[in-house]
Amino acid sequence: MPNFCAAPNCTRKSTQSDLAFFRFPRDPERCRLWVENCRRADLEEKTPDQLNKHYRLCAKHFEPAMICKTSPYRTVLRDTAIPTIFDLTSHLGNPHSRHRKRIKVLTDEEVRKIKERRLESSIEQLLSKKECDAQDDSETTDDVPQLTPEQKDLREFLRSSFEVMVLIGRQNFPFSCNAREDEIRSEEEERLFTAGTFQGLIENRINAGDEFLRRRFEAASVNEDYCSAVQQKQLLEVCERCVREEILQQVRECRFFSIVTGELVDFPEGEHLPVFLRFVDQANTLREEFIEFLSFEGEEVAVAERLETQLTKGWGLSMEHCRGQAHAGSGILGTKMKVIAAQLKEKYPMAVITPTSSCALNVHLANGMPLTGVQVVMSVLKKTNAFFKTSPLLQTELDNAISILCQGDTEKENLLKEGSRSTWTDLHNVFEMAVDLMEPLLLCMDSIHDNEDLKWNDQITNDAYAISEALADFEFIVTLVILKNALSFTRAFGKNLQGETIDVFFAANSLTAVLHSLHEVSDNLEVYHEFWFEEAVSLATAMEIPVKVPRLFLRKQQAVKTMEIQAESFFKEYLTLPVMEYITQEVKDIFSENHLKALKCLSLVPAVMGQMRFNTSEETHADMYRSDLPHPDTLPAELHCWRIKWKHRGKEVSLPCTIHETLQHSDVKFFPNVNAFLKILAGLPVLKLDGSHGETAQRRLQAYLTDTAVNQRCKNLAGLNINYHIKTDLEEMVQCYIKSYPEESESD
Repeated sequence: MPNFCAAPNCTRKSTQSDLAFFRFPRDPERCRLWVENCRRADLEEKTPDQLNKHYRLCAKHFEPAMICKTSPYRTVLRDTAIPTIFDLTSHLGNPHSRHRKRIKVLTDEEVRKIKERRLESSIEQLLSKKECDAQDDSETTDDVPQLTPEQKDLREFLRSSFEVMVLIGRQNFPFSCNAREDEIRSEEEERLFTAGTFQGLIENRINAGDEFLRRRFEAASVNEDYCSAVQQKQLLEVCERCVREEILQQVRECRFFSIVTGELVDFPEGEHLPVFLRFVDQANTLREEFIEFLSFEGEEVAVAERLETQLTKGWGLSMEHCRGQAHAGSGILGTKMKVIAAQLKEKYPMAVITPTSSCALNVHLANGMPLTGVQVVMSVLKKTNAFFKTSPLLQTELDNAISILCQGDTEKENLLKEGSRSTWTDLHNVFEMAVDLMEPLLLCMDSIHDNEDLKWNDQITNDAYAISEALADFEFIVTLVILKNALSFTRAFGKNLQGETIDVFFAANSLTAVLHSLHEVSDNLEVYHEFWFEEAVSLATAMEIPVKVPRLFLRKQQAVKTMEIQAESFFKEYLTLPVMEYITQEVKDIFSENHLKALKCLSLVPAVMGQMRFNTSEETHADMYRSDLPHPDTLPAELHCWRIKWKHRGKEVSLPCTIHETLQHSDVKFFPNVNAFLKILAGLPVLKLDGSHGETAQRRLQAYLTDTAVNQRCKNLAGLNINYHIKTDLEEMVQCYIKSYPEESESD
């Protein structure tokens, strides 16, 4: 994509000129001077960040003394450079001019100020030139290396190559360079292999009329590759690095962020941990963006150090600005991620541990339980839900089983059918739904496995048999029933955490009641377990499943002469007791004092204030974030003014209901502490993302994994595909490639 000059009456673009193009500066004062000198009124409405991202000025608008060549491939401006050379009159003699870049008419006062600044700029530029001459008195401007025709051709080729590489990544085209490096191929197979998708798209560009590429490769040898496999990988790495850097730059600008990780992802080179960053950008929009796949080799300590090193040295972030962390994972991964999170929390106390907004609290709690029976239940439920997504006919078979067992109870029948069609394993009431579906599921699986009508293939019947064997086990049933009842005390609490802002605020204030209920169950475990076990026995009897102690446990006890163990007492000791202990302790750990203080500060949202009749006291919970505020000394007075503003608003003014709505309000900029406070709170992973921004990066990751077989996956391509919405700058990619691989550039 070419860069176009933003100056009035200037039609230069980077693909038609060897001139350097410079971004507008991010510094507000310098950026304002650039805009004033450009005399374009439409640019005055844009922020320095927007101008920096989307607008350029070519080198023709700067005095030569303000421009430096640091290498044959890189041209930079001096830190104090201001553009002063503009054509502001040539459009007057052209009646057909479209005036796309309208020139602002200045007042006499504005003209006077510009003249003064130009005089100051001229003096400054003269001094800079003298300083430059004093340092380089043995050199002249003629000594500055210019790009040779070969270097120009290389840059043009790299631009085209990166454009193709971005297309491959965004469209998730298969990329032949992903095959194993140790795979043995003949010389001809190797040549065809290295061609692949990249060469096909290059040839397509040539056939579509790209004269530069045609000339370049017509002059090449007959058997010469357009681009070697090694160079393709280099291009791909640079491409992904530049896209990632675009995101990281936005994270650095907003300072505060949270870390979110997902389930391990299989690649040909091993398992990797997907890492996301959550932050509020310059447009006050909460975002959660994918950053990179991190190698998960080694022990927890090594992974924690690798993650911290990547965040600080690799991505240029400060862990002192991390305000939250949420780690998904079940079974062994969940256990390891707890250790990693605890290590980061110990080193950086402000990085509070929270559940992620993309996972129901009860599912999160069950996934993390280090009990084999619980992990079997979670795995079987996921497989069962996925089984019925493979074909609509399977869902119809389950509907028939539900109809048979409901026997005329239309309301229950409709609820079960509707629930079974959703991804019910992600719901807050997943275990209630699973208990209600147990009988229909087993009946359906048995029918599919029998396959009397021969309408199912071998794969489906084998999967149905495996699931039915798991369901028809008393340990599975009793574990499911215990989870349903034990987690019923946190179900409403977890649902509120993923609700509206007012629900999250009240959930934070209801934690004491939740913990009280959990302690009450633990203190009376005999009574509760008796009722829960009786429910499991009743369900097993209805499904004709014998009540017994797990076979594996009995085999372990064969060597020990002990009295016969009753099933009820066994499951109380080895299931109900550890489940209750885990849930109680995990809720305490996740919702630490700092986490609760942060959630209670959601009373800053005007709708929550209104619900509390503007009788809130955020300053009592604000101590943990005081050092993050721009003016902490004025916080009490500012909070008072904030409450008064909304309490005495006009009748036509509605109260913003979310942090996002509040941050978008024009008056929030007059309350710098509140503004900063809300941005930090919004970044906590426990809070849901608003509207169309909800978990989009994680959904794009899942889509990539679903569409791409493990042996065809590539980390770099996956990063491009997941971040297809991020703006790409081909010029930056070219510069980055030349800097990263100077040997390749010279040899080309």
